[in-house]
Amino acid sequence: MDLRKLKKLIDLVEESGIAELEITEGEEKVRISRSSTQVQAAPAMVTQAVAAAPLAPAPAAVAEPAAPAQPEGHLLKSPMVGTFYRSPSPGAKSFAEVGQSVTEGETVCIIEAMKLLNEIEADRTGVIKAILVENGQPVEYGHPLMVIG
Repeated sequence: MDLRKLKKLIDLVEESGIAELEITEGEEKVRISRSSTQVQAAPAMVTQAVAAAPLAPAPAAVAEPAAPAQPEGHLLKSPMVGTFYRSPSPGAKSFAEVGQSVTEGETVCIIEAMKLLNEIEADRTGVIKAILVENGQPVEYGHPLMVIG
């Protein structure tokens, strides 16, 4: 392997921020890795941040906003993993809004999974008290989507 090619590979590793690159050409093998001091510095900072978090009075502050975020009522949960959408297309009117009455079986949102748009229907009749997911946000199976009261 010639020196110009090695220089390009070294520059590539530095620019991309990857930790290590290994290339094999025939019988020649080259491994380029960044210095280990840079890699070890980041976990030390993360450890300090995680250790400092429980000491702060954050749990009390987190508990207060969580209560108004989910009004009492039935939670409509995601039946699948995918991306949550409130309307059938980007410029269209939303299927459901807070304060709107819905009937069981009425489409209230869409979850896109594997390029398929799946209509999610209200599983009970009531009024939408809260929409718990932002438009375009990924959701997991069982993730609360809306509160129906």
